[in-house]
Amino acid sequence: MMMRSKKPLKIKTSYNDGDTLSAWRESLNDIIFGSETPMGKAFDVVLSICILLSVAVVMMGSVDVFQKQFSHELSVLEWAFTSLFTLEYCLRLISVRRPWLYFKSFFGLVDLLSILPTYLTLLIPGTQYMLVIRILRLLRIFRILKLSEYMQEAQMLMSALGNSSRKIMVFLYAELTIVVIFGALMYAVESNEAGFTSIPTSIYWAIVTVTTVGYGDIAPQTVLGQMLAATLMIMGYGIIAVPTGIYSAELYKTYSAGKIRNDACPDCGKTGHDFDADYCKHCGHCGHQLDDTI
Repeated sequence: MMMRSKKPLKIKTSYNDGDTLSAWRESLNDIIFGSETPMGKAFDVVLSICILLSVAVVMMGSVDVFQKQFSHELSVLEWAFTSLFTLEYCLRLISVRRPWLYFKSFFGLVDLLSILPTYLTLLIPGTQYMLVIRILRLLRIFRILKLSEYMQEAQMLMSALGNSSRKIMVFLYAELTIVVIFGALMYAVESNEAGFTSIPTSIYWAIVTVTTVGYGDIAPQTVLGQMLAATLMIMGYGIIAVPTGIYSAELYKTYSAGKIRNDACPDCGKTGHDFDADYCKHCGHCGHQLDDTI
């Protein structure tokens, strides 16, 4: 019998893994990617302040009053921040041990996208407002402020969302079916003068209604149309609670799973005890002996 050869396992490497760099590049790496040294902390703080200021400049540029009075100053500031972030991005590629891995990483792509829109404005006017993506760079504040211990809670939320994704997809499919049916019915019942000019427009009205948003830009005028609208509104109150309940149930399961011990009771042999339990919930055995079996 021929034995199948096992494929070698691929070991994931970080962009900062690899051979030791030259002395000046190692020092630059400690400042840019490290937050333990005073220079590293100062770099991260100054970078965060520059990111906030650059986002504020982009937002001010979208206000007509500021754009008319300070258009030149805002443009100068924007190019100054872009030049600064471009230099910082180049230094990151120089100081990292695996530049290609950093280029493909989440923060590498965010850093690149935070400077591209300014250069694209030379070809496509208006793209500078996409620079608000720079706010994503502030995710590094988790490292700066030592908030890594909260990542476990974030992972728990993401795990619960992943576990409930299939149920939520089924719910969204059912809701999509409902809004298409009601949209088609409203198009057949109401006239163009009421705003129901097409089935897609009627579906838009059904989505606005079933989510209880109620913009009021389109409203039924006939009695039958109002009856259909009232039915969809009542359904909306029940439907809107479904994904919340699904996610809450999965979140409770995820949280409870982290609080359950897998060690067996030495008396009855059953598992599934809570971490804070003093006695076995099946036979009442003393919990102190349970602790010794972990």
